Amino acid sequence: MINVWIVEDESSQAEIIKEYLDKYAAANNVTFSVTVFSDGLDVVERYDGTPDIVFLDIQMKHMDGMTAAKRIRSVDGDVVIIFITSTVQYAVQGYTVDALGYVLKPVPYTAFSQLLTKAVSRIDNKRKKNYIKITVKDMQLKLDCDKILYVESMRNNVVVHTSEKDYVTVGPLKRFEELLGAHGFSKCHNAYIVNLSHVQAVQKEEVVMTNGVRLPISRMRRKEFMAELTEGIL
Repeated sequence: MINVWIVEDESSQAEIIKEYLDKYAAANNVTFSVTVFSDGLDVVERYDGTPDIVFLDIQMKHMDGMTAAKRIRSVDGDVVIIFITSTVQYAVQGYTVDALGYVLKPVPYTAFSQLLTKAVSRIDNKRKKNYIKITVKDMQLKLDCDKILYVESMRNNVVVHTSEKDYVTVGPLKRFEELLGAHGFSKCHNAYIVNLSHVQAVQKEEVVMTNGVRLPISRMRRKEFMAELTEGIL
């Protein structure tokens, strides 16, 4: 099942996209679950990381598609974004939000199906990855586990350190231990869970991460941590 969100203020255009999805599904043995929104503001307020593909009209009344795309991309780096537009002038800006492409109105099925094929291929590759969802400032973020370097307990919060930026969310750390334990992570200290694939070295009582950060290893955790690290390397 591929989840598709259509954000289009013209109901007739939204219906065309739905018809095209049905046609493509029948011809390519895939299944789509489709949700339609009439404005960019609606989709931003309800975004929860579930869509695989978002078709975005660029020109809308309350929030235009480009602004909505930037907001979506700030919390989801992997969702496929495809713009629907009346002019190429606006579509060129799509590169700033890593859009897969755009289709011009009136939407031709051939161009639509070609882009959709690329989107489906990208989704198939994405589903081979592992993700977790966290809440940051009342927004749901979807994080690729491979990009998480380590997770740190800080008072009542948890800081998720990734290769791109850090995210502060509500704890406890134990929840992340349960979420990440099956994806190559290990607890080296009561305050830290590390991604074993991002461990560069272990020196005395410290773990050296690939970004140069040094984290402590507690005496109680050292033996189990080293065993898990060795198992991961082998």
